[in-house]
Amino acid sequence: MEALRLILRYAHLIGFAMLLGGAIAQFVSGKLRINPAMLWGSIIQVLTGLALAAPLRGGGDDEPSPVKLAVKLVIAILIFIMVFVPRKRAEVNRGHFIGIIALTLINAAVATFWR
Repeated sequence: MEALRLILRYAHLIGFAMLLGGAIAQFVSGKLRINPAMLWGSIIQVLTGLALAAPLRGGGDDEPSPVKLAVKLVIAILIFIMVFVPRKRAEVNRGHFIGIIALTLINAAVATFWR
């Protein structure tokens, strides 16, 4: 079971890297559009996040808070919606794009600093 959890965590981090890396690459290029890395990164984040949260093993000390998991899920779904809806547009509003980047970083901060 531990090996599966580690594989899921690894895939979760890859999804984060794809989402943030794809967004930063587009932001630096000046053409603000949703690229495939952002779309797949957001999908991977939601799916692996759900899989990581699903087997709550009885509330031990190392278990994350259900409130933390709910906050992370809401943020991840918001990111997915913000990436999925305008994915076929030639260009995305600057504020919308910065919102995707900000929410991605906030989600990582929640995962890191919320104990």
